[in-house]
Amino acid sequence: MALTARALWLVLLGIVPVVLRPAASTVWLWLLLCVVVVAVDVLLAPRPRSLHLERELPSSVRLGESVRTSLLVTNPGSRAVRGLLRDAWPPSAGAELTRHTLRLPSGERTRLTTTLTPTRRGDRHADRVTLRLRGPLGVAARQTSLEVPGRLRVLHAFPSRRHIPSRLAVLRQLDGRAAMRTRGQGTEFDSLRDYVDGDDVRSIDWRATARRRDLVVRTWQPEQHRRIIIVLDTSRTSAGRIDDSPRLDSGMDAALFLTAIAGHARDRIHVIAGDREVRAHVSGHDRVAVLHDAISELAPVDARLIEADWRLLAAEVARVGTQRALVVLITPLESSALEEGLLPVLPALAARHRVVVASVADPAVDRMRRGRGSATEVYAAAAAERTVGLRDRTAGAFRSLGVEVLDETPDRLPLALVDHYLALKRQGLL
Repeated sequence: MALTARALWLVLLGIVPVVLRPAASTVWLWLLLCVVVVAVDVLLAPRPRSLHLERELPSSVRLGESVRTSLLVTNPGSRAVRGLLRDAWPPSAGAELTRHTLRLPSGERTRLTTTLTPTRRGDRHADRVTLRLRGPLGVAARQTSLEVPGRLRVLHAFPSRRHIPSRLAVLRQLDGRAAMRTRGQGTEFDSLRDYVDGDDVRSIDWRATARRRDLVVRTWQPEQHRRIIIVLDTSRTSAGRIDDSPRLDSGMDAALFLTAIAGHARDRIHVIAGDREVRAHVSGHDRVAVLHDAISELAPVDARLIEADWRLLAAEVARVGTQRALVVLITPLESSALEEGLLPVLPALAARHRVVVASVADPAVDRMRRGRGSATEVYAAAAAERTVGLRDRTAGAFRSLGVEVLDETPDRLPLALVDHYLALKRQGLL
């Protein structure tokens, strides 16, 4: 049961009979009358559970974008209903105008729309729908909260996707170099064509020439269907925030950008996210499907306040296959965590695969290193120098094992990682 503003005015109206007959019995009689009126109005009010509710909701939305969710409310009863409806969502869903006025005649249906602008990545689940239906007198109402399930998956914003056209142009240049018919390490046979002046005579296919009775040369292209394994660390070190977003989100941006470019290069991609257990594993060679699956599967993955089990993650990499691959480990360069966890398993991993460690650097550390204005800033600069020194020591230990280390800011890391991948493609080192 719920009371409306009319109930308050009904009680205050009792001042008139009290003034006309100032006695305690007048007060009690008026209060009894108010209770009776409220009880009658509640009994005559429609039952909220008699309404039929359906939710229409898109399956996903990109972080920072808006989407609309609709509630279809049907009144199958013989009486009209009046009241309020509240479509509740968690604060991170960014719901606007969740309260709606409900005026629904008998046998009709209405659509109530709520706009969502999520502020966090992951799955946002709808809370209960609360109905408050007023009685005919408008003094009281019946109120009930109903479960109307709904889930909205908020996908990663993927800000580096704006750089995809420029890197695809570089990839097309690699294919264009193959069109010049240069043969070397990292290339494979593509097709046959007629000989033209300037072609390397070593590329002449004598068997095809004998069949066609005209000079035919072989053409080559960069090797395809290479194996790219991206391991995303979701342990406690990825939970730290850089500016307004967690380190994990910046690492995801780099992983998705590399997935998009490697998919266009027709390489086979595996994306593994985990800490002490594997949280997500996406694989495939269809560039559209694997990128879509990676964005969707990584969306609900959050950093856990536990240490990463690098032996488990290395075993997951080994389970992918024994073929030599490019293994990208996206993890912060935290010396205390990596020297005890990753460093012992890295030699065996680097002996079988080409390994790259990609780390998200905090630009605030560089700003602290330049501070000299006060004693507090000097101490902060000293702490920043020590942090940089520890990161450099860890990076040096990795490089001594033949592992490439990329330590860049969030906006630079996706570009640096993809440029490194394209350089390996260009040199035929994959």
